[in-house]
Amino acid sequence: MPDKEIKKLPAIVQSAIKGIQDVKGNDIVYINLSKLEHRCCDHFIVCHGNSNTQVSAIANAVEFETREELNLRPIHREGIANAEWALLDYGELVVHIFHRDKRLHYNIEELWSDGELLKIEDEVEV
Repeated sequence: MPDKEIKKLPAIVQSAIKGIQDVKGNDIVYINLSKLEHRCCDHFIVCHGNSNTQVSAIANAVEFETREELNLRPIHREGIANAEWALLDYGELVVHIFHRDKRLHYNIEELWSDGELLKIEDEVEV
């Protein structure tokens, strides 16, 4: 996704993507669910880390960026201690951070394929 397209996304989505990129999160996918009738939130971000340590680092970086840039904290966070699948729920945005093996197993992008899926380049600056 070109940099100019990322700039059109909501600020909370941009902030989360920046946090993921800061610690080299892999295969970032943004899913716009806002046009779906029955949805749990408006936006999903899915990515993965290659180790439990990286999964935790990504979650921490997303929380740091959203707090510093937007003064937002997640409403709910889950899986941080286990770090195989971490979830940060901001209400309008849910960030899923998987360990690579778990991401392949759950294939969450397929579950929400009715939304608009956009691949974010790992190197793009937000």
